[in-house]
Amino acid sequence: MPCRVTIQPSGHVFELEDDESLLAGALRQGYGLPYGCRSGSCGTCKGRVLSGEVDLGDYQPQALSSEDIAAGKALFCVAHPRGDVVIEARMISGVRDIQVRRLPVRVESIERVNHDVAVLRLKLPANEKFNFLPGQYIDFLMPDGKRRSFSLASVPADGAPLELHIRNYAGGTFSRHVFEELKPRTILRIEGPLGTFFLREDSDKPIIFMAGATGFAPIKGIIEGALAQGTLRQMVLYWGVRTRADLYMADLASSWQAAHRNFTFIPVLSEPAADDHWQGRTGLVHEAILADFADLSGYEVYACGAPVMVDAGKRGFTGTRGLPEAAFYSDPFTVSVDAAKPVG
Repeated sequence: MPCRVTIQPSGHVFELEDDESLLAGALRQGYGLPYGCRSGSCGTCKGRVLSGEVDLGDYQPQALSSEDIAAGKALFCVAHPRGDVVIEARMISGVRDIQVRRLPVRVESIERVNHDVAVLRLKLPANEKFNFLPGQYIDFLMPDGKRRSFSLASVPADGAPLELHIRNYAGGTFSRHVFEELKPRTILRIEGPLGTFFLREDSDKPIIFMAGATGFAPIKGIIEGALAQGTLRQMVLYWGVRTRADLYMADLASSWQAAHRNFTFIPVLSEPAADDHWQGRTGLVHEAILADFADLSGYEVYACGAPVMVDAGKRGFTGTRGLPEAAFYSDPFTVSVDAAKPVG
């Protein structure tokens, strides 16, 4: 029998079809819940079950801890109810009118921007519009039925290619294919746009962006979109990498700072090489933010990168600097050779 799901505090009610997760049912009926990987790996869709029982499904321990479970929380992307349930979740506006589609795309170019990152640009079919919000991601639909997910690093524009930043991870099947085998003009199939990592435009609070490695990709899209719209919000980007060579688009970020008085770029190196001759900030990127801001209660933070970075940032910002949990938006990159979201 179909299960009845009530979302609080909004009061929205919907029914799930057989074997449908809480998230899948909500999205199918146009209710925007936060989500990222859709595979129980990133924790973005985590919320509380207020009443009723759920099967927690298959999930990664780093995304749902024993403390979370004891507090009645679940990952809605993999949780299935055992009867009617009431859940607590933040509703997100802006995605209801964005249509998720499957399309063929043609590889326009593959540009190696440093030793382990390539910028992949994809051309859409002629006269085909692909509407998305900067910061969302797409899935590559592989011939073996698997998916590979990468964040969009561009903004939507007629005729413009989709831009992705692909890091060549050891053991990464798709990234190795991009670096060693993929050729321009190759046809690939994608599905998207997906995810809820995008700028919330109903706020005028200043923004702190925290990027780790290729977590810069969706943040690049968000910043470019905001600047193109002429936002007056103060924005500062902290980009954490190991060495200077890993700042593969530092000149671009510096150009934003030069052109816009409301934007600041602060690169942070955790392991600068001797020949970097680095005079800038060093250490962990979230610690640099903690050192610079004694009070984050009036800010919003957008974080993208490795889960350990995102988690450390969230704990520090909300625990010791007063950032409201609702003002922390994240897209943890769950990296593995068969990662579901995202490996780029």
